[in-house]
Amino acid sequence: MWHFISEHISDETEQFFSCQKAERVSGGDTHDSYIIKDATHRYFVKTRRYDDTQQLSHEAEGLNALANTQTIATPRVICHGITANETPNMEYLVLSHIRFIEPNADNYFTLGEQLASLHKVNAYTSYGWPHDNYIGASVQTNGRMASWADFFAERRIGSMLERLASNGLWKSEDGDIDSIVTRVRHLLSLHQPHPSLLHGDLWAGNAGFNCKGPILFDPAVYVGDGETDLAMAELFNGFPQSFFDGYKQHLPIEKNYPLRKPIYQLYHILNHGLLFGAHYIAQAKHMLDDINRD
Repeated sequence: MWHFISEHISDETEQFFSCQKAERVSGGDTHDSYIIKDATHRYFVKTRRYDDTQQLSHEAEGLNALANTQTIATPRVICHGITANETPNMEYLVLSHIRFIEPNADNYFTLGEQLASLHKVNAYTSYGWPHDNYIGASVQTNGRMASWADFFAERRIGSMLERLASNGLWKSEDGDIDSIVTRVRHLLSLHQPHPSLLHGDLWAGNAGFNCKGPILFDPAVYVGDGETDLAMAELFNGFPQSFFDGYKQHLPIEKNYPLRKPIYQLYHILNHGLLFGAHYIAQAKHMLDDINRD
């Protein structure tokens, strides 16, 4: 595998690379992660057993989409592919290696500023993404839609609830899916936000810093309401106030955002329920009770 990947790296970079050491590191539940190096180069590599999902290709696409906005740094995609003549074949993604530093409040302020710049990019006229991709290990349902309320109600909340139901994790007594989708659509019906490219899974573990500034990775990109990235950032309390201050410095947050925040956070809790089970399912039910009361 490493010989095959080394040749691909050499072709893409036009610099000879031959992996002399592959050190396994922590870095996710859906793949294996390595730092590979020779005498002069170092790369971060993700590998997983090849299947039709090609999850790492979606990650590469998302990283490139974010990088192309020139608003915020991401690991550079060196190459992506599938090994040949192996059993099993492996899907791999090679990224630039980054030396992370411990951030301070100013670093987070800059991250907020740059996220606002990402959300202000004016390049889209509809919501969604051309095809489904992944949020963690879960399929993220996409397609393009003109109405934000329809998109989020159907392709985010409804799709996730249907997947939970098909896995036996959401019962009819937990809540009627059609009724929940209708409620979410109604609550968002007057909100037609600027179509922003989103990171899509913005918790603290998917943001880092090097000596040059902030870096985002492991995206679940689509086009939607920038508030959804903020809602995710608030969900697990991983970002300090300076991050939100930096964001607001460049892009004011609408006064009704607190009303939409729990709806946006519900999507991620439902996804955690799909991945991790009962605790998050119970949390989702409580969130739905609060949303229905509001």
